[in-house]
Amino acid sequence: MWWFLRLAVTILTSTQVALLFAATLEITVADKVGKQLPCRIHLTDAAGTAQLAEGLPFWKDHFVCPGFVALQLETGKYHFEIERGPEYLPAVGSVELPDGEQKKLTISLHRIANLAKRGWWSGELHVHRAIDEVPLHLRAEDLHVAPVITWWNGRDLWRDRPLPKTTLMKVDADRYYDVMAGEDEREGGALMYFGLKKPLPLPGGKSAFAEHPSPMKFVELAGRHKDVSIDIEKPFWWDTPIWLASGQTNSIGLANNHMCRSSMFETEAWGKPRDEQRLPPPRGNGYWTQELYYHVLECGLRVPPSAGSASGVLPNPVGYNRVYVYLGSDFSYHAWWQGLRAGRSFVTNGPLLFCQANGQRPGHVFQAERSLEINLNIELISNDHVPALEIIKNGRTVQTIPIDGSDKSQRTAKLTFQESGWFLVRAVAENRRTFRFASTAPYYVEIGNTKSRISRRSVQFFLDWIDERAARVPQKLKDPARLSEVLKYHGDAKRFWRQRMSQANAE
Repeated sequence: MWWFLRLAVTILTSTQVALLFAATLEITVADKVGKQLPCRIHLTDAAGTAQLAEGLPFWKDHFVCPGFVALQLETGKYHFEIERGPEYLPAVGSVELPDGEQKKLTISLHRIANLAKRGWWSGELHVHRAIDEVPLHLRAEDLHVAPVITWWNGRDLWRDRPLPKTTLMKVDADRYYDVMAGEDEREGGALMYFGLKKPLPLPGGKSAFAEHPSPMKFVELAGRHKDVSIDIEKPFWWDTPIWLASGQTNSIGLANNHMCRSSMFETEAWGKPRDEQRLPPPRGNGYWTQELYYHVLECGLRVPPSAGSASGVLPNPVGYNRVYVYLGSDFSYHAWWQGLRAGRSFVTNGPLLFCQANGQRPGHVFQAERSLEINLNIELISNDHVPALEIIKNGRTVQTIPIDGSDKSQRTAKLTFQESGWFLVRAVAENRRTFRFASTAPYYVEIGNTKSRISRRSVQFFLDWIDERAARVPQKLKDPARLSEVLKYHGDAKRFWRQRMSQANAE
């Protein structure tokens, strides 16, 4: 008998030998009462190689499952990290799989917060995953809103198939995804479109005329449709000053896809570069993103922050960067977008950050005749250590509130305004690999007849940016007629920012 087994093994391929001595690992993930929970699983072998599960959505270093998965694996030791968005504690551990054995793991995930019960509803704006995968992603990440990018420069899912009669899909009682989101990403950066019923006729991103037509052509086309939202995908894209000047954009990506779960994309790609000596990698890009957003607010522009992960292109899971919108119990897909545009929100890729200012949530506009005192009540819930809370007023950190290291902290603070301005609260986690943070959307303060604070320094920052950007266009666009057509929008933007400068009321 033994000689027969030895002969059989010698004629098997290496793959067949691995299967002959394979182990089976069954993982059940449940809540505290034993109900299976959809989740995301990062499972790696001793060499750090990510394992996939047959038939389940896999991306880069993880797969998602409905709460149970059975895997055929080679023998050895495996490390696992199981997560379900920031409202649950992650489960981390290892398991040894001997030859031919079956192991069963039952993992209980502990919920540290239930934001939907508190009236906060999660979503993200940048999903590049297959449509049929999205329902499981929504459940696995405990996400409520996730429009799916199905048309992009040169990549239109609907080019060879009929448009769907209904673009909005519902999962369970309170999860939605729209299959008609789109992205225009070219030389000047990326804009994302939501609420359209069919794709815009975008040019191919690799064409010789990536600068032509101007992205503003498609902003104008989209603006003719009701209930369309346009998102500036990142603040540092070269055309950001032009898009802001148009008044047609509804949000801007403060928690964006350069911030990944385990790493950072440390450069600004084809965007306005930062000073790396002042803002060194790996987290400098994250702070640069914050600074640019504060410049926007300092110009009196009330553009709320958004969030997106670009899962399917960059290594993030769906919903890693997310935005929570406050709606109370009146949640619907349409109401969520209204709340996002109103800035009743906070963005995060980890910490959960709640703030009430004189009893009001983010996005509120305070009005007073001469001065205003504001009492802040701040609550932080986090799986990551956050050393301090920061109160940002008119672009500068005016208070730093230390955190004692606990995962749940409540703090109070006071602010006084003698002049119009804005403020928000930020929490940056101690993480050396990536920029993990949360930020409330801004609050606004109007004192007397002055509606907005407009800083000369910030307006000049965008005026200089416009000149720098306009000088780059002829490097790629040589045709005189097309060049003139594109630069027209740069000229319009320059006039907008000059007008803003004439209204400036602060340094």
